[in-house]
Amino acid sequence: MALEDRIKQIEDEIKKTPYNKATSHHIGKLKAKLSKLKEESLQRSSKGTKGKGFHVKKSGDSTVVLVGFPSVGKSTLLNDLTNAESKIGEYEFTTLEIIPGIMEYEGAKIQILDIPGIITGASKGKGRGREILSVARNADLILIILDVFNPQHFHVIIDELKNIGIRPNEERPDVTVKQKKIGGLKISSTVELTNITEKTIRSVLNEYGIHSADVLIRDDVTVDQFIDSLDVSCKYTPTLKVLNKIDLVDEEYLNEIKSKMPDAMFISANKQINVEELKKETFNKLELIRIYLKPQGRKADLDEPLIIRKNSTVRDVANKLHRDFVRNFRHAKVWGSSVKFGGQKAGLDHVLNDGDILRIIVKK
Repeated sequence: MALEDRIKQIEDEIKKTPYNKATSHHIGKLKAKLSKLKEESLQRSSKGTKGKGFHVKKSGDSTVVLVGFPSVGKSTLLNDLTNAESKIGEYEFTTLEIIPGIMEYEGAKIQILDIPGIITGASKGKGRGREILSVARNADLILIILDVFNPQHFHVIIDELKNIGIRPNEERPDVTVKQKKIGGLKISSTVELTNITEKTIRSVLNEYGIHSADVLIRDDVTVDQFIDSLDVSCKYTPTLKVLNKIDLVDEEYLNEIKSKMPDAMFISANKQINVEELKKETFNKLELIRIYLKPQGRKADLDEPLIIRKNSTVRDVANKLHRDFVRNFRHAKVWGSSVKFGGQKAGLDHVLNDGDILRIIVKK
């Protein structure tokens, strides 16, 4: 039986099986088998799809990918956000390759990628969908662009992303599995597990060929989350929901959609409505912060900040500058909200805040 047929067979069995306490163990085993088969399918497709135009080198401080159905206005939005010149047309599949652009905001250079529109079944290869969606797996943020007339496409896109191993707006489950040669399975948790039984945990681990391990669970995980914790290829990527073309609808319709999607951004790329607000929200969602460097004996450069991720340490900055800064590190001096007083000494593990001024002192 072909791999895709086996996947469909298990998916159908899961759908047909009523979920209750008696069947949860069986469903858990099926989901583990399904996850392994999907992972195998993704590995096969990644080897066989090297299409021209679908591999772009990452640049800038972060990478954002625009994902949506054809003709939702992604090309127009890319031109609004960046210096790119993407083709625009009132017909489907205008973009046939990836168009990159750079959005400059608050000192950060953010790469925006406009990928070809996807269709239902993209994750299964329709319309070169896997190849297209694989770009999103390497993104720091995914903007899901929707036509305001078709908000229901959001759930289709989320399913397609999940099918290629992306977990939109989810946190990686706090599960640790340390395999051993002997000793069997020892399962412990720091929280009460209400969504999964120890029997199901053992069955899932056995499906993955794990028969001896120390398992520590710190979250009240579901079966799906526990399976995801075993899959190192899963990508936990923040997403932002954006509904475009609001200039084409009346206020009553717009308010109805807003009530159903209160967490979405509502814009018009064509009329440039709320585009600046989208830039700001994109920057905030990426959780970027600005660090200003202060060379010895000189003032801090407040015009050219170093852009790093939130919760980064002095070590992260030192590594970004040059590996010798870590090797020869003596101490750092920090001015800003992350310290109690200006010029406070700090070590490599000191966590920096947005707007901090940093001076790294190395051994001579």
